[in-house]
Amino acid sequence: QVQLVESGGGLVQAGGSLRLSCVASGTIFSINYMGWYRQAPGKQRELVAGITKGAGVNYADSVKGRFTISRDNAKNTVYLQMSSLKPEDTAVYYCAARRYDSSAYWGQGTQVTVSS
Repeated sequence: QVQLVESGGGLVQAGGSLRLSCVASGTIFSINYMGWYRQAPGKQRELVAGITKGAGVNYADSVKGRFTISRDNAKNTVYLQMSSLKPEDTAVYYCAARRYDSSAYWGQGTQVTVSS
């Protein structure tokens, strides 16, 4: 089992920045991929950014150049640094982890609201 706890969401004005954190616990040695997803009201959950165990990263086109995903293996933590935030970035942001056996785990989500 893997447990994920997100933090760092909040209310910010357009153009501002936030940093989300996701702390993983449990059988973390078996995780090969972690990502940040988001879901806005009335929309499907979408991938924002992901990072592999080897530190390969990928981003949604809508956040490239504005968001940065990183990891601190010593702290079992993945971060999402969000800059130049836009109102359309408003959503619940979820941390996700995938193990080598393809099982997936989700955090409880953290709300990000960007005011115009």
